[in-house]
Amino acid sequence: MKVIIFGTTGMVGQGVLRECLLDPDVESVLAIVRKTNLPQHAKLREIVHQDVSDLSAIEDRLAGFDACFFCLGVSSVVMKEEEYRRLTFDLTVSVAQTLAKLNPTMTFIYVSGAGTDSTERGRQMWARVKGRTENALLQMRFKAVYLFRPAYIQPLYGARTKTAWYAAFYAVVRPFYPLLKTLLPNYVTTTECVGRAMLNITKRGFAKPVLRIATSTLCARSTRNEASDCPHASEISSEPADQAHACCWSTVARICAARNERTKDWEATAHTRRLWTCRKPILASGRAWNEGGIRPQH
Repeated sequence: MKVIIFGTTGMVGQGVLRECLLDPDVESVLAIVRKTNLPQHAKLREIVHQDVSDLSAIEDRLAGFDACFFCLGVSSVVMKEEEYRRLTFDLTVSVAQTLAKLNPTMTFIYVSGAGTDSTERGRQMWARVKGRTENALLQMRFKAVYLFRPAYIQPLYGARTKTAWYAAFYAVVRPFYPLLKTLLPNYVTTTECVGRAMLNITKRGFAKPVLRIATSTLCARSTRNEASDCPHASEISSEPADQAHACCWSTVARICAARNERTKDWEATAHTRRLWTCRKPILASGRAWNEGGIRPQH
């Protein structure tokens, strides 16, 4: 599989790029960037191109790809609608039109956002623009178009945002990620899970074009070591520094136990036991690796 990625310098793009380079089914990755700053890798090529909204100068190098992961985006904070529309709708549609012409069998995946307004008539400016962008992409002649609508994404494996106050926020929230994942499973995910979901949906397809976090967390976590029996192992033990935050497991387990007592949900009770039994191996192993997969709907 040959993949093009836009936005590899952003937090989500960094996570997606990492998963592409690790996946044995990915033959090559082409990153479209404004300046050279990516690590060297045998699978990775990059094209330095300043005006992403106009790809005519590099069209001859964009054919023959199986997937495009479009992770490029900007914050709408203190931005006027006209400028935000130019950087979100106009740019994305321009790129997609070029790729659809060159790669009609391509799968195009667009990172949108939770709360996107498909009616294009909502009160929030960014949601209207994102909705308009999604609607335009769905009309294009790709093999398939999928729209990812994440809410909170926890960066892993060194993925970093370029926005200073976002970075500060992630640093504060990171120790409490396992608790958030337990309390708000439909609103919390990781850069790792997003990347794996993109790859597996490209390989296997999916019944619906819009994927929210509740859908993307269908990423199956098959074991690579004893610690990965825990459904949160890859997210908590992704980096050595996370060992310091393993105390959050006790809080998570207590909350799960309380829920189980109230609901008599025996499946959840088994999940709670796994939380307790896997906590010690996670601390011992230091880093847990999992494989992700999307189960296609038939």
